[in-house]
Amino acid sequence: MPASSEPPLRLVDGTATSATDRPGPVSPKFPDNESPDDADVTLDELLDVDAWGRSERVRALARALYDPVYRYWLRAEWEGLEHVPLEGGALLVANHGGAIPSDAPVVMHGIESELLRPVYGLGENLFRSLPVLGTLWSRTGGVPAHPDNAYRLLHDDQQLVLVFPEGTKATGKLARDRYQLRRFGRGGFVEIAMRAGVPIVPMAIIGNEEAMPIIAKSARIAKLLRLPYFPITVNQFVYGPVLGYVIPLPAKFRIRVLPPITFDVEPGLARYNRGMVMEEADRLRSLIQAEVDDLLRHRRSVWRG
Repeated sequence: MPASSEPPLRLVDGTATSATDRPGPVSPKFPDNESPDDADVTLDELLDVDAWGRSERVRALARALYDPVYRYWLRAEWEGLEHVPLEGGALLVANHGGAIPSDAPVVMHGIESELLRPVYGLGENLFRSLPVLGTLWSRTGGVPAHPDNAYRLLHDDQQLVLVFPEGTKATGKLARDRYQLRRFGRGGFVEIAMRAGVPIVPMAIIGNEEAMPIIAKSARIAKLLRLPYFPITVNQFVYGPVLGYVIPLPAKFRIRVLPPITFDVEPGLARYNRGMVMEEADRLRSLIQAEVDDLLRHRRSVWRG
């Protein structure tokens, strides 16, 4: 789901490239008398890359590698997973947290493993611009956050799309401010769901804030690297200055999925009433905040749950 202005819909703050420039879908096909070595085949065809840059083969490998982290390190536990639709488009909306957040891979891995449905995560275009990592991000389901991309995924492709409306205002919080949800942008994610005619599925997550808590930030380094923030994390004192940005602390994750929310409006309109959109966005934020607070009240330990 890391600009002088907020985009209407984002996983994190920032701008993204237009969806109209995306390539068409490709699939590997070889004549009966040719092998892959003989045919004129691109790497993307061998990896079965779709129109969004996602490769199911790379994604399957990522799931196999991440599964031990998901099951034995972060020990993710779900409530209400049955509320995620088994077919059709839906916008998954959740709270965000952690310097390098683990919540997106946890949610994507859990739904894909348990429900066997792909999940596309909207993210800031910064991820795509990173050498090697940007390509890996796209191959594992990351899509630049842009209203056109979200609409096509939800309406045209009928996919599950994950978005974190708080953006970097959430991931850049200090540890003392954990689980205090920030403003849900300008409500663009609500307008996209209305236009696409799909439900919003709210999710409340705990464990993400403690997996990589921020104890300080360097504005000077952030400006030098052109990042929204440069965190100093607890993890760096445990794992070292480099691995501290890679390895999360073993905080137990709990994800509560709430019943889908639908909107009694005509889909496909160019614009929707701004007051109504903002009201629905605020209502969703308050709903998720209340569920996060409830999960925290019943948690006995950050590490054991």
